[in-house]
Amino acid sequence: MKRAEIDREAGYRLLGELAGPETIEATLARLDEVAPGFPDWIVTALFGGTYQREGLALRDRQIANLAALAALGGVEPQLDDHVRISLRIGIEPREIVEVMVHLAPYIGVPKALAGLRVVTAALAKDTV
Repeated sequence: MKRAEIDREAGYRLLGELAGPETIEATLARLDEVAPGFPDWIVTALFGGTYQREGLALRDRQIANLAALAALGGVEPQLDDHVRISLRIGIEPREIVEVMVHLAPYIGVPKALAGLRVVTAALAKDTV
C-alpha cells in the first residue's frame, strides 16, 4: 500500500485551480486573522493530502462533497463554494441539481430541498 503524502504546494495550487486565486487571497486571509494557522492546515491536509490520493477522480470527489455537505445541513456557505467548484471543473448544472434530487430518500426531503435552494442561488449567481 502506498503511503499517503501531504504536499502543501500542491494543495494551494489545487485550491487556486478549483476555487480561484481570490479565495486564497481573501477568504483564507480573513480566516487566518481569526484563527491563525487554521487555513494553512485545511489547505495542506485536505487539498494537499486527501485530494492528492489516487482512487477517485476530481469529479467524483466533488459529487461526494456535494452529497456530504447537503447531508450535514447547516453548512450552506461551504455547499455554495462546492457548487461553484463543481461548475468550474465541468459538472453541469443539471447534474448538480440531480445530485440533490437523488439524495432525497437518503438524507431526507427537507435537507435535499435546502441543498436545492443553495444550488439554485449559486447557479443564479454564476449566470450573472
